Amino acid sequence: MSLSNEGGVYEPADLDMLQRVFDRLCAERRLALKDREQREALAREVIRLFLDGMTEEDALWRTLSNQRTARGA
Repeated sequence: MSLSNEGGVYEPADLDMLQRVFDRLCAERRLALKDREQREALAREVIRLFLDGMTEEDALWRTLSNQRTARGA
């Protein structure tokens, strides 16, 4: 994992990957910029999973995509 143990510093590649996952999920869920609370909750979940060690882009996206499907949303 390329996340620094010093204060939560992210590598540029990590940020790019997290942004891609977030953008893909927002598009999938049809979250517009005006859906601020939902977008912030999604961003927190993406980061939480990443910090928990899920650092592969496809696995991160699949997990969050599957959670939405399992909830029936």
